[in-house]
Amino acid sequence: MEPISTCLWFDGVAEQAADFYVELFPDSRIDEVMHAPVDYPAGKAGDALLVTFTLAGRRYLGLNGGSGVPFTEAISLSIDCADQAEVDHYWNALSAYPEHEQCGWLKDRFGVSWQVVPRMLPRLLADPDRAKAGRVMTAMMTMKKIDIAALEQAAD
Repeated sequence: MEPISTCLWFDGVAEQAADFYVELFPDSRIDEVMHAPVDYPAGKAGDALLVTFTLAGRRYLGLNGGSGVPFTEAISLSIDCADQAEVDHYWNALSAYPEHEQCGWLKDRFGVSWQVVPRMLPRLLADPDRAKAGRVMTAMMTMKKIDIAALEQAAD
């Protein structure tokens, strides 16, 4: 068992969310579904209570904790993408609320916030040529989904 795991609080859809995520990401699987032994405030005996799953080799917990605790953008899961095709793949699969899209961030149908980040972006933002980095940052701030070609053009 890992000493620290990320636990995501869902309102009855932890198993559906985990199923969706493990289908989307390589090296992913459902590890265990724990069913409630008795009725509890957010469900009844036999309901999926806790789903342990692995995404891209990292362990997560999905807890069906009930309503009233929505996800916010204050925490997000970040996807390191090799190229534009990978950015497009994850963006198209995850994006569910266009009004919550900004600078490579999106919200999925379960309310979880994601950052879909091309690997080259942090490198460009950390470029020692601060004017170049500034142009990249300015271009990124106008985007919803990150466009690698547009960032490279801004860098040049």
